[in-house]
Amino acid sequence: MSLKQQQIDFYKSNGYLVVKDVVDPATLGRLRATIDEFVERSKQVAESDDVFDVAPGHSAASPKLRRIKQPTQQHPEFDALMRSPAVVDIVAYLLGGTVRIEHSKLNFKPPGGGAKIEWHQDWAFYPHTNDDLLAVGVMVEDCTPENGPLNVLAGTHRGPLYDHHDQGVFAGGIRPDALGDATDQAVELTAPAGSISIHHVRTLHASGENTSTSTRPLLLFAYAAVDAFPVFKTYDFDEFNSRILRGEPTVTARITDVPVRVPHPWPEGEGSIFDNQAKLSAAAA
Repeated sequence: MSLKQQQIDFYKSNGYLVVKDVVDPATLGRLRATIDEFVERSKQVAESDDVFDVAPGHSAASPKLRRIKQPTQQHPEFDALMRSPAVVDIVAYLLGGTVRIEHSKLNFKPPGGGAKIEWHQDWAFYPHTNDDLLAVGVMVEDCTPENGPLNVLAGTHRGPLYDHHDQGVFAGGIRPDALGDATDQAVELTAPAGSISIHHVRTLHASGENTSTSTRPLLLFAYAAVDAFPVFKTYDFDEFNSRILRGEPTVTARITDVPVRVPHPWPEGEGSIFDNQAKLSAAAA
């Protein structure tokens, strides 16, 4: 799928983009069936593990699934979509032609509240030598104002890197008083199922609670340009290059003038973003 120049210019100016009708109905049907299988499996775990992130009190009788970790490594249906031309063609336009897989996750919004994500920048979690990175959100179900859609602050990808630490420890979120009334300008990324949202790695974003009766799954794929290399993190080089979808391997990093703060020290216990941000919220209360 191609992008119009107007869409590319909008993304470059605002740091986000919504594109409709990217995922076809047949693929959506398979995704939903696969997700249902994982939701059922999650009811058998008592606490978070290598696959599932669950909230305290999760049980088969009262499921509180918040995330499937690295879904592309858990099932070929997710992996196929992350590598599909329908998605990667769009990403390539916005990353200058080369594309490497960074990571994936599948977030849920349990009905009746919970799983709120505080304001943050993905860049704080995984800085690179340049900021040609983005995240694609695949809307498996309709994203509406009621079910906790992604919210973004336009243009913040060209602004500062905010402090995501609290009391000297990486918290994965920004203290509310650091943003002032800027969040009043938040844009809700709502669209029908089969659409995708795209946000730049430095764009400020958050999501509220789900007041609807659905679980609002959002499948997230993060991508990077091939010449963007991680800061303060190493990989097996062959495995790192195996994640290239467009372009050729290189050992030459493109370094640009971007703000970097490493996400360390990490909180004790290496909790999820939900747990770490809860500590930030408690500290701010």
